[in-house]
Amino acid sequence: MDIQRVGIVGCGLMGSGIAQCAVEAGCQVLVKEADEAFLAKGLARIHGAWERSVAKGKATPEQRESWLGNLRGTLAFPDLAACDLVVEAIPEHLDLKLKTFAELDQVLSASALLCSNTSSLSVAQLSPALSPERLPRLAGLHFFNPVPAMPLVEIVRTLATGDDTLAALRAFVQKLGKTGVLAPDAPGFIVNRLLVPYLLDAMRCAEQRLAGVDDLDQGMKLGCGHPMGPLHLSDFIGLDTMQSVADVLFDAFGESRFKAPALLRQLVAAGRLGRKSGSGFYRWEGEKRMEALPL
Repeated sequence: MDIQRVGIVGCGLMGSGIAQCAVEAGCQVLVKEADEAFLAKGLARIHGAWERSVAKGKATPEQRESWLGNLRGTLAFPDLAACDLVVEAIPEHLDLKLKTFAELDQVLSASALLCSNTSSLSVAQLSPALSPERLPRLAGLHFFNPVPAMPLVEIVRTLATGDDTLAALRAFVQKLGKTGVLAPDAPGFIVNRLLVPYLLDAMRCAEQRLAGVDDLDQGMKLGCGHPMGPLHLSDFIGLDTMQSVADVLFDAFGESRFKAPALLRQLVAAGRLGRKSGSGFYRWEGEKRMEALPL
């Protein structure tokens, strides 16, 4: 299958990034959101990225106009009926995902591929929402944030995923200019299975006052050559997202290394969610990280 028409359900940070990359790769993209406000915000994020690309000379005005012509938004599931591939990119709540997949199963063609961008759930957990005939075309496509800049996609195969589905998804990922790795259908897949315990350990170090937030981040950034420190990265991901992912992994494996520290829960309860809320381990002004905040 040559994937040309792509649907994205959810136009938040991840969904809008996936949509942007798919349009730039030559696909026709339709993004679906729950209401007009969310849809307008997501589309504005994509339009803003293209405006910045033109301003920096990385894209021409003609390219921007072509991209705009291949991006549309909708609030209705039936509008996705003609898509070759639909990628779900909504919050990490199983009940919400099951409801979404049940809706998609009713409107998509028999040949359409259906993928989740879940970062922590097992893709097979979404199977009960689908007809048995759809299961060979179900898989995971886990992108990384920020999607336009990150070169990796985890392609997640369930026990029922067909070889032709995998081949089509590998080709699609390559078309986006990214590298795909085949990941097992287990919570956390490859990257988060290794990354999340590291980030949670950094939070425990901050909680135990091993060092200040800045010093912990500088230690890992300069000592290990990481592009950003673990607490900076956690703010960037979103501390509420970190808590949700940690809870899923802890429930799945029962290992203490996946347990969300009390400090993380306190920050989330206080509304300090990281970059998205303007404060977390650091104060944020839009995309710009400012000073570390008291804990």
